[in-house]
Amino acid sequence: MTRLLLQSTLLGMSSVAAFMTSSCDKRAPKAATTFVSESFEDEIGVTAPMGYFDPLGLLRNADAQRFNRLRYVELKHGRISMLAIVGHMVTTAGARLGGDIDLHGTSFASIPPGLAALSAIPKAGLAQIIAFIGFLELAVMKDVTLEGEFPGDFRNGAIDFGWDTFTVEEQERKRNIELNNGRAAMMGILALMVHEQLPSHDPYVINSLLGSPVPFNSI
Repeated sequence: MTRLLLQSTLLGMSSVAAFMTSSCDKRAPKAATTFVSESFEDEIGVTAPMGYFDPLGLLRNADAQRFNRLRYVELKHGRISMLAIVGHMVTTAGARLGGDIDLHGTSFASIPPGLAALSAIPKAGLAQIIAFIGFLELAVMKDVTLEGEFPGDFRNGAIDFGWDTFTVEEQERKRNIELNNGRAAMMGILALMVHEQLPSHDPYVINSLLGSPVPFNSI
């Protein structure tokens, strides 16, 4: 398990390294012309202190179509990781739904946080979670109406939160914030998973080093 998590960490690091850039307009013509990496140096996502950062050369000679695909994947993984971080912290803090997770008396309160939850949740419950995620992936979290202005724009004419009222500068700032928070979350959730498998089994090892240990899996 530890080897798998370390491999996942390296994969996550390489994916984040390739995406310190941002999107071209999704509705722009998908020309066959290729671009050198420098074409993306002024895109959203190129922020201090890293600037343009593509050590693996995944965007070398890339066209707009490949760039948009990689940016779409980066945004989706970042959003999932942000949710994962919040879920890890909330469940570690002891928050649980009331009642039972199945008809056999398995209570939500008995489900531990972190990776240990995967073996504690009944198989039928895991199947339902996977099915729900698949439904979201195939039918909800996508540009259904084809009106998206950039990769990852899933408003679909229904959810806006005032986006169109923002200035161009505000929109760029918020997109940069989402990208950077997602990048940090991808590294963060991988670190939590790896530290959970180390001998200390303490994903919040920094807290312990600072004298405020978190009672992880104390239920």
